[in-house]
Amino acid sequence: MPRVSRNNKPTRSKGRALKRPTASSVEVRHRMQVTKRRDTPGELALRSALRAYGVRYRVDAKLPGSRRRADVAFFWAKVAVFVDGCFWHGCPKHGSWPKTNAEWWQQKIRTNQRRDRDTDHMLKAQGWTVLRFWEHTDPITAARRIVKVLKARHEGRNSEASR
Repeated sequence: MPRVSRNNKPTRSKGRALKRPTASSVEVRHRMQVTKRRDTPGELALRSALRAYGVRYRVDAKLPGSRRRADVAFFWAKVAVFVDGCFWHGCPKHGSWPKTNAEWWQQKIRTNQRRDRDTDHMLKAQGWTVLRFWEHTDPITAARRIVKVLKARHEGRNSEASR
């Protein structure tokens, strides 16, 4: 059980990250417990659009040299796709900052954003193309962009092979 101060605010753990606070209500606790880590509506819509283009992909794929995972990956082209949730990744258009346990949530969301940037840098250093879409992005538009990148990577690979 997380430690809280007398005024029910979360306390710091070893001077760094805040310990996870208790949920503000039973409803909030339930909503957080049932929130999916994969197969979100945004991911499913994007994958459906990609299937319509006839491209094959890996889902929830473990990335090389990391414990992190891509929502959709094309290993042959070294393309990793992420569908970021507005709340969890701090969308500037739709993201919101909870008022209850605000300090903990701000730290959590900012940590997610730093991890996203770190993942992007790590993959780019390994020659990958990283595509990120917000969950509210039109899936057809996102799929078109992915297919365009895949074609470019395929053409680049073929021109290198013919040298």
